[in-house]
Amino acid sequence: MTQVAYQINERRNKGTLSHDEHWDLTTADQKLALYDLHRFGYRLLFVRHLLTGPVAIICQQDDIAAIYADGEVDLRPKIHLRDMH
Repeated sequence: MTQVAYQINERRNKGTLSHDEHWDLTTADQKLALYDLHRFGYRLLFVRHLLTGPVAIICQQDDIAAIYADGEVDLRPKIHLRDMH
């Protein structure tokens, strides 16, 4: 197994983080943006760390959106979530 594959496998085997743990990983700007979007039914799914900073992935029913570290909201991000079922 390559080093990268090993690291990904190790991350996945650690289990999923709780909602509160994901919330704690967001920036203040992301929290403010999510507060504004919460009234439209958006909820936090998870946070991913990129070189540019944390990206909060949120959803409203089947609509996926992203909130970048500076609070910028992308309602049509080019991401694809794997099926968790």
